[in-house]
Amino acid sequence: MAYKLGIIGTNWITKQFVQAAHESGQYVLKAVYSRHEDTGKQFAQPFNVDDVYTDLEAFYNSGINVVYIASPNSVHFEQVKAAISHDIHVIVEKTAFSNPTEYAAILELLHDHPNVRLFEAARHIQQANFKVIEQQVAQMEKIAGATFVYEKYSSRFDDYLAGNEPNVLSRRFSAGALTDLGVYPIYAAIKLFGAPKQSHYFATPLRNGADGRGIAILRYDDFDVTIEFGKGSNSHLPSEILGRRDTLVIGDIAEVLDVTYYDDEGAAHQLSQEPLANPMTTEAVKFADMMTNPVDTAEDYQELLALSKTVNQVLFDLRQDAGIVFPADK
Repeated sequence: MAYKLGIIGTNWITKQFVQAAHESGQYVLKAVYSRHEDTGKQFAQPFNVDDVYTDLEAFYNSGINVVYIASPNSVHFEQVKAAISHDIHVIVEKTAFSNPTEYAAILELLHDHPNVRLFEAARHIQQANFKVIEQQVAQMEKIAGATFVYEKYSSRFDDYLAGNEPNVLSRRFSAGALTDLGVYPIYAAIKLFGAPKQSHYFATPLRNGADGRGIAILRYDDFDVTIEFGKGSNSHLPSEILGRRDTLVIGDIAEVLDVTYYDDEGAAHQLSQEPLANPMTTEAVKFADMMTNPVDTAEDYQELLALSKTVNQVLFDLRQDAGIVFPADK
């Protein structure tokens, strides 16, 4: 049975997910929600979808049984809450929610709708090359530290420089470098090493109070993970996980395309595999399996949910440390 998919958000990442969903054979796009009908129709047309909605209630009553949400972070909470209330499975783009208070309310609602599954779309931790990283880290005798880098010039930064306030660089939309790009390496760090004992964030503020770039430090018992990210520059630095004499080098912590292990003698071992053409296919397949087989996958699902909740808390703690407040926090 293919899941009847609805989507909220009509940007490039939504198109990529719909293509991955169709490639998996587990979903069929049935409905599109957009605030603007013309935008929704333009998105739906290549997929031969006629059901385009500008009313959220009508969208959720359209017969879909799973929704993919890629709207601005600040509206995720209300859209996810409405979906769960309609007993619709949810795949929501990171960052899922603005703060732990929102997350707690969603978890309480899930308790009242036990057949609904909620997934945060952290695609990179589902990819085969990330599994390779996990396996190699488990074999390393000692972890001495790590540095993760993810810095990309945003397609919206020119708009910011022109004096505007694009959604992805606005606290009003629960956005900024940390929640848009930093979430990738932070997700990776917490998946690999667990929740940190302490966390600190040295943010570079924009004129509107959002963070344009920054350096986060996650402190563990006997090592630190330094995470550098930003939306106003391009970095070509790799990421590294340090052992004693051995090192694991990751070409791109978000795309996870190239993974090389340097052993105690300095010999290089290429560990990465050729990635799938669409990096979202693996998560689409995994989420479908968890929805279809809730009993057999219950433990894995709870681990994913707990990871998502931990990431949410760490992101909030980092913002608190840097003094960054979203309107959604009040």
